[in-house]
Amino acid sequence: MPTILCFGDSNTHGTLPLTGPGDIRRLGPTRRWPGVLAAELGPDYRVIEEGLPGRTTVHADPIEGAHMNGLAALPMLLASHSPIDLMTIKLGTNDLKVRHSVCAADIARSIELLVLTTRQLCTAPGRTVPKILIIAPPPIEEAGCLAEIFAGGRAKSLEVGPWLRRSAEFLGTGFLDAGDHIEVSPIDGIHYDEAAHATLGRAIAAAVRAL
Repeated sequence: MPTILCFGDSNTHGTLPLTGPGDIRRLGPTRRWPGVLAAELGPDYRVIEEGLPGRTTVHADPIEGAHMNGLAALPMLLASHSPIDLMTIKLGTNDLKVRHSVCAADIARSIELLVLTTRQLCTAPGRTVPKILIIAPPPIEEAGCLAEIFAGGRAKSLEVGPWLRRSAEFLGTGFLDAGDHIEVSPIDGIHYDEAAHATLGRAIAAAVRAL
């Protein structure tokens, strides 16, 4: 049974658009995109969702905590779930926060580091080097209760997809631009509604089959 690890942030976790501080509503397991992916692929696949709200590519968050660093989490996750046949990496949105001060090119380089580290960590006996699908997050909006936290992020987010496409070509991974399929919710400019999760899950399933 092929194992797929979905490595991401709140939009992999299924966080619903935030209406204000303390809003932690989450879509149910079958309604967030990893669940849709699992249903599309069928019972012959094992889909593991690993979505942490606030997770960045490689940055410890000075406010939300060092555990938000995706790179630091990789050794534990890969050891916990190996052997992994395919891993989706869908990160970069939280890097757009003002506090991290990074550009789209640096986000792409950070994703490249995640891919290279994954390949390096999966060479031990008993592990397989997984195929990787890089998923570019859709462009954000500066809206609602998150507008100030992501101030200036909209312009950067428009450049992330093209940069990640180049990274995928350079590394020889699969690539999907989520912005070709869905848009963020206007409520908070970051998260997806249920319909977007369903659409994205089906698009990712098609990309997984192609790999």
